[in-house]
Amino acid sequence: MLADLPKSLDEVSGTEIVPKSDLIWMINDGGNKPELFGLNEEGEIIKEIYIKAKNHDWEDLTSDENGNIYIGDFGNNYSKRENLSIIIVEQNELDEKNAEVDEIEFEYPNQNKFPPKKENRFFDAESFFYFNKSLYILTKSRVKGNYGKTTLYKIPAKKGEYTAEIVDEFENCNDLECWITSADISNDGKKVALLSQKNVLIFTDFKGDKFLSGNVRKIELTHRSQKESITFKNNNTLLITDEKAHGTGGNLYELKI
Repeated sequence: MLADLPKSLDEVSGTEIVPKSDLIWMINDGGNKPELFGLNEEGEIIKEIYIKAKNHDWEDLTSDENGNIYIGDFGNNYSKRENLSIIIVEQNELDEKNAEVDEIEFEYPNQNKFPPKKENRFFDAESFFYFNKSLYILTKSRVKGNYGKTTLYKIPAKKGEYTAEIVDEFENCNDLECWITSADISNDGKKVALLSQKNVLIFTDFKGDKFLSGNVRKIELTHRSQKESITFKNNNTLLITDEKAHGTGGNLYELKI
């Protein structure tokens, strides 16, 4: 464990190491204020930015090579949202107290009912990352007996309205602890990490952007908590956070892979 997070980040849902910034950036999920927090490695909040966009259900953070931050507002517990979006916070706005933002709106190509029947509720999402001018979103299954299924979708990383493109899919284990709650790609583009409560999945040796079809290594987690976000600190080290729940969690962890 690196740090105990402050109370204002009890429902942390996204963590990101951002180019051109010395801070670790974090957000809370839905029901919280639309704020972006910059912390040091001791878990102290150094910067707080009010984002001029609604927090419907913010679930993950990513960034591009220019230091622009993307906030995934795509939490969708019942697969009924028709306003899925990604908020773009440009790098120069990270110096402001109130950030002006742009927005990407998107829909899934394989969803036509809002909500679909319970056995088709595969459209929640808590994970995404940036790679090669695109954003890659990974879904979190709400289907009993198939909780570990995730589908990888792709959209352009620029303002606009898009229908996402299906790229790949993967089946983790099947129980509740198997659903995917965060994802990231290493700076060298050679490793993709997916987080669940139960394990961390590391994908390597993939072709193009078929990330989930590469070789996979499962790192079992012995410590159970509501783990919600993962980011590469460097090519061989991950940072993980968990929500404060039932008297546990609310921490920042480091995992060497």
